[in-house]
Amino acid sequence: MKKLTYLLSILILFMNCTSQKNSKEFIDKASGRYLFNANEVLEIYFVDGEMHAKWRGNDDIELLKVNDSSFYMKALNEKMVFMSKPTMRIELAPKTEHEGVKYSFKKMGKDEKTPSEYFKNKEYDKALNAYLKIQATDSLNQTINERRLNTYGYRFLRAGKYEEAKEVFKINIALHPKSSNVYDSMADAFFNEGDTINAIEYYKKALKINPENRSSKRQLDRLIKK
Repeated sequence: MKKLTYLLSILILFMNCTSQKNSKEFIDKASGRYLFNANEVLEIYFVDGEMHAKWRGNDDIELLKVNDSSFYMKALNEKMVFMSKPTMRIELAPKTEHEGVKYSFKKMGKDEKTPSEYFKNKEYDKALNAYLKIQATDSLNQTINERRLNTYGYRFLRAGKYEEAKEVFKINIALHPKSSNVYDSMADAFFNEGDTINAIEYYKKALKINPENRSSKRQLDRLIKK
């Protein structure tokens, strides 16, 4: 622990002695948005030639320059290395805490968005395609977790935002078509919206996959009796 503290102190002292200004060429290359994970962005920008970042609600994170391509980000406790070949990206410098694991954040295209950003802009088809793309490359990614998306959809449903709720459930159905629960959730959205016909259709779809889905059976019986 003492050794780590000493090394960190030396690193910070070295960075404080290094000019924090950056060349125009580097600023032009490095500025932009990077995929921190499948559905989260780290944005790099410069103020008076010095590097700053926007990340997780903090719009003004200062990065300390180590050298012309490496910067220390205190919020992450990581040294970030900017690489331009073959494509622009950020890599985390190796350290004991993630030994053997390589972290690389690619720079996003000018009009590229995360799934949640597409969704927020009501670009639902693009959001769906973005989620499907994540699934194609990493089927266990938490961004496409069925339960997580279902919870997200019900937040809209409880707020009376039926369009948004149905679009989330539509995405969940596309990602998890063999799940009875995703159809039950869509049925709940139609039911709360007052669309009985579609609610019945989706409760039936849920029961076709899992005849023991108690929620769907209860709701379907209630609607048919009416």
